[in-house]
Order: sequence, then structure tokens, then C-alpha cells
Amino acid sequence: MVLLAYWNLEQLHLGIQAAFNWWNYHLYEFRIGGPRYGDVEILMEDATDDDPRVFDQTEVRLLDFEQDAIFSYHYDFGDGWRHTIAMEEFLTLAATPKQGSCVAGERARPPEDVGGVSGYERFLEIIADREDPEYAETIRWCGGYFDPECFDLSVVDKDVRNALRSNVKRRLYQPKPKAVPKK
Repeated sequence: MVLLAYWNLEQLHLGIQAAFNWWNYHLYEFRIGGPRYGDVEILMEDATDDDPRVFDQTEVRLLDFEQDAIFSYHYDFGDGWRHTIAMEEFLTLAATPKQGSCVAGERARPPEDVGGVSGYERFLEIIADREDPEYAETIRWCGGYFDPECFDLSVVDKDVRNALRSNVKRRLYQPKPKAVPKK
């Protein structure tokens, strides 16, 4: 993704949510070195004295990082999605874009609440086997269609460009590709 340097970690979170078409339903945090960053009030609700302190995610901007910085993003502590964020390059552009964008990707975005990596692997096994006893319920749960190899850059880019808009509704399901007219 190409993101704006003035974005803070909360905005980065929203960009990641948009890129994955997730709905921001669950707790999340960034780990930068040892400290945690996120919504301080929520993350400290059930914290113990042994938990690392949480710092306000809105006080750290992407421009605060050095090029090649690497840190982690954890989303949905139950499903356990863990992502590594790498600040690859800071670009100086002639015109400053107003939103982030997606420039590349591979394969389908895992559905929200699929159960993390192992849940997604099981989901893929089920939908690949029409004889699986869980097939009908699972395919209905994901909207009747899911192609694990499908990556539509234009759809993902649109979602990322709209990441910070509060009135944008996330897709409930993976959109079916438009049929290509036969010649």
C-alpha cells in the first residue's frame, strides 16, 4: 500500500482494515519494539500490572519512522491476526495525494471472523469440497461465493482510498468478478 506520511497509527489501522475488507469489530494494537500502541482506554481495561503500557496510537505518525522500520500489527485477539509492517520507502511526490492506495496484492482477502490463519485454512478446505458436511453452511456464511485466488486490484484500491471516510460501508462478501463478454 501507498500511504500518507502524516497518517497516524489509528489511520494506518483503518487502511489495513480497508485493504482486508474487515469491519473494525475487534481489538487491535501495534507493537513497536516493546511498547504497545492503540486505544489506551480500551486496551488497558483488562490489563494487569505485568502488561506493557499502552501508548496513544494517534500520537505516532508514519513520518516518525525511519525508512526500513519494521513493527507489528495485531488484530482480533481471538482470531490472532498478526501482520508485519515494513516502511519500505518514503516518496516525495509532485502532488500530495488525499488518500492511500493499493498498488499490488495477491489472492483473496480472508473474511472477517474466519478464525485467523488456521480458521482460514479450514474455511478453504471446506469450500473446496462440495461433499464436506459443512460446505452448504460455510458457502452461505461467506455470501454464496468465494474464490481464494481472486484479487481485484481496483476493488481493493477503492476500499483503501475510502479507508478514512466514516460513511463508507464495507462489503459483506467477496464480489463476484464481472463476466467477460464472449467475442
